Amino acid sequence: MLNIPRETIGSIIRKFKAKGTVETLPGRGRKKMLTSTAVRYLKRRVEKSPRVAKGTVETLPGRGRKKMLTSTAVRYLKRRVEKSPRVTAEELRKDLSDVGTEVSAQTIRGTLRNEGLHAKTPRRTPLLSPKNKKSRLQYAKSHVDKPQKFWDSVLWTDETKLELFGPMDQRYVWRRKNKAYEEKNTLPTVKHGGGSIMLWGCFASAGTGKLQRVQGTMNSLQYQEILDDNVMQSVTNLRLGRRWTFQQDNDPKHTSKSTKAWLQIKGWNILEWPSQSPDLNLIENLWWDLKKAVAVR
Repeated sequence: MLNIPRETIGSIIRKFKAKGTVETLPGRGRKKMLTSTAVRYLKRRVEKSPRVAKGTVETLPGRGRKKMLTSTAVRYLKRRVEKSPRVTAEELRKDLSDVGTEVSAQTIRGTLRNEGLHAKTPRRTPLLSPKNKKSRLQYAKSHVDKPQKFWDSVLWTDETKLELFGPMDQRYVWRRKNKAYEEKNTLPTVKHGGGSIMLWGCFASAGTGKLQRVQGTMNSLQYQEILDDNVMQSVTNLRLGRRWTFQQDNDPKHTSKSTKAWLQIKGWNILEWPSQSPDLNLIENLWWDLKKAVAVR
């Protein structure tokens, strides 16, 4: 409670019981470890409770603030947010108020934090059909045993829209640590949903590759030109070697007949990619960091 060593408290208690005082006797010594206010508190505790244990001044039964929420109310809050992660603290406050428990939304947030549940921005993930999920599972099974050397040679590529003005969408879900990508904690998105630009970029385990701004609306031809200008230079800069692998998602511009023919002429090794799975692309982590940095600049 006083945030000081027990040995110091014990010494003061023993001195008070033996000499009837806790004042520092004349003479040179160490600097006081307790303020006069803390010393007076200890004196009152010992006078009121002579049997207080040596070396401690633990809080006696009945002392301290009464808990704002009962264990039943806490269990209700936990069940509610586990079942409905997008419920707000204000909605929870109203729920408790309806049954006669008046607390603030701040108290509810603090209680949930103590239970390991924190309000976090939901991660955006694609809206998946059963067919998409099956395809993703097959992809995972076919690549789970790939050696690290294989992944080190992959060049991950993607485009993203960067909002230049205004904060990122502030919606929250209650979740535990390491549960960001559980389905109930994500925000499903669909494609093609002033102040924004489109970027194409790439990276590998060795670092980031080239970054290029996309002018206007990208089509298959512009996509091929961007790849022609940036991919091989990035492969060289990152020293990926001759057996490198090119990754792209299944955007229509990436899988059009002309792009497929262009890639076939290039002879690049293409990483198989499941449908509706841009979130599996590791470059999404870089885009997320970039967007956060721009939002708070």
